[in-house]
Amino acid sequence: MNVILFGGTGMIGRGVLRECLRDDAVTGVLAVGRTPLGVSHPKLREVVQPDPSDLSGLAELPGHDACFFCLGVSSVGMKEEAYRRVTHDLTLAVARPLAAANPRLTFVYVSGEGTDSTGRGRSMWARVKGRTENDLLELPFRAYMFRPGIVQPVRGIPSKTRLYRTLYTVTAPLIAVLRRIAPNLVTTTEDLGRAMIAVAAGGEVPGRILRPRDINRLGAAPTRHN
Repeated sequence: MNVILFGGTGMIGRGVLRECLRDDAVTGVLAVGRTPLGVSHPKLREVVQPDPSDLSGLAELPGHDACFFCLGVSSVGMKEEAYRRVTHDLTLAVARPLAAANPRLTFVYVSGEGTDSTGRGRSMWARVKGRTENDLLELPFRAYMFRPGIVQPVRGIPSKTRLYRTLYTVTAPLIAVLRRIAPNLVTTTEDLGRAMIAVAAGGEVPGRILRPRDINRLGAAPTRHN
């Protein structure tokens, strides 16, 4: 399959990119973003542009089978309007032309455990993520919402955010314990990437909204790696 990846420089996006480049089921990856990935691979092609939602120059959109949308920002310190522009508006600006170009496309959106589909909750980020999910699910393609809980970076994948890097270092022993006693609270970047590929490849999926248990189950399925 041919995959379009957004957010490949982030922690989750890096993990997803790694799995895509390693998995024989993925024949090509088109990474779209504001900054170069710093990665070279025969399957990888990059489009670096100031506005990642501008797909006007990508004539080959109908030829892709899946889009893995890992682009996102932390809501810490952001007003709701600014967070909505980056989270909801940018995502839909990408998703709408993709759905129009290829209704058979699989679109995987990284949301988060605790997302509020009702839009009436007290948590700002959860409301915005919920509206984004709802609008994506109404588009005419195969959309799946991934709601991971605690995401553990593995295989040398770093977080872009300094605070998160520090937290991951400090809490690493606790996360290791959690993975043993409550494995479905923690999802690794590796499992996220594998699960996305499994969904796009037409694997058995329990629904359109996938929580940590679903992601981990799909991520544990055997894959064909180089």
